[in-house]
Amino acid sequence: MPYTKRRRLVTSAVALALGATALAACGSESGDSDTESGPVSLTYWTWTPGMDKVVDLWNKGPGKKDQITVTVKKQASGDTLVTKILTAHKAGKAPDLVQAEYQALPTLVSNDALADISKNVGDAEGSFADGVWQQTTLGTDAVYAVPQDIGPMMFYYREDLFKEYGLTVPTTWDEFAETARELKKAAPDKDLTTFSANDSGLFAGLAQQAGAKWWTTSGDRWKVSINDAATQKVAKFWGGLVKEGAIDDQPMYTPAWNKALNTGKQIAWVSAVWAPGTLTTAAPDTKGKWAMAPLPQWSANENRTGSWGGSSTAVTTDSKHQEAAAEFAAWLNTDGDALNALAKESGIYPAAKNAQTSGAFLKPPAYFSQQADFYTKAADIAETTAPSAWGPNVNVAYTTFKDAFGAAAKNKSDFTAALDTMQADTVADMKKQGFEVAE
Repeated sequence: MPYTKRRRLVTSAVALALGATALAACGSESGDSDTESGPVSLTYWTWTPGMDKVVDLWNKGPGKKDQITVTVKKQASGDTLVTKILTAHKAGKAPDLVQAEYQALPTLVSNDALADISKNVGDAEGSFADGVWQQTTLGTDAVYAVPQDIGPMMFYYREDLFKEYGLTVPTTWDEFAETARELKKAAPDKDLTTFSANDSGLFAGLAQQAGAKWWTTSGDRWKVSINDAATQKVAKFWGGLVKEGAIDDQPMYTPAWNKALNTGKQIAWVSAVWAPGTLTTAAPDTKGKWAMAPLPQWSANENRTGSWGGSSTAVTTDSKHQEAAAEFAAWLNTDGDALNALAKESGIYPAAKNAQTSGAFLKPPAYFSQQADFYTKAADIAETTAPSAWGPNVNVAYTTFKDAFGAAAKNKSDFTAALDTMQADTVADMKKQGFEVAE
């Protein structure tokens, strides 16, 4: 590994531990590039549908006034976009703005691809729940992005079937397990839900709720704790339910899973705020029969949720107009008109608190028309989002999860052993990339 790249990666780890004072060695100070006067043209890479219509509001309003024009360039999402951003950055040609999932931010920061925009968007912090804003700061005084959409997790259940089988909506995970067993006794052909090994984000969110901190820094080194006590608790819980046959172990988003939801073979789903859209297509015959409740807690006195999905708007270090780009990023994710347009054109659930119970969210989703307080309850749940701790190779951890937990679920074997595999593969990859990893 070239010395310069290694220095940046290690410096990034130091920055995450020490805060903004060390960040100058890792990224450009926002605003330093804005030395030109006159019109400014910015390019924004995003996968969000309808974003061009939302950006039109800026170009005709605040952007026109400030002579800042933004052009949307539609991109693929996930790891594909992260790779494209890093490739462009190596050539010094990354766009001014990028949409980035929260778990991708450490990868982009450690490669010096994102600018610290804290001087320009710090006032926006109050618009977001603490656990949401924290994901864009990586636990430092720096700000690497502005939150856009979030996926607070919650519990969905067939209200009619819970009533039919005399089940109580679980408020703790112990109650959840007992509910699964009660259903099996009453209706052996049905399952409360499934443990799906094909979506790492679900498991990560459950671990986050339990207090897991998968990546942290210690001095100038990364510390990986994917198999920490909190995550082991989650793995043992779900592995135990799978092994005893209390729940199903089939993957989600398959024709078989859709049929199970649509026919009532599965009567609950641990999901996120975006679930109504999925249920609309997966289980169309059960519209109006589902209800939403907070995620079960590990103890009765707790009140927090995990996050499954979500993204942010970041400014790159390659941008020659970082201050202008930051101004747009803040407008896009805090302005009332912009947020209403994002909800209407893009179908997102906004990270900004003031937008979660206004505009498009004054009425419940059509699929949940009987639950009038759907979005009021969702906003209360979103406020309890637990802090996260992402690292620079989430993609490797997620891939190993699918392989190791997929095999464990199929064989009904030890989930904690799969967790150890996930830990070992993640650490090995970080060392291979040249990261300093604390043992």
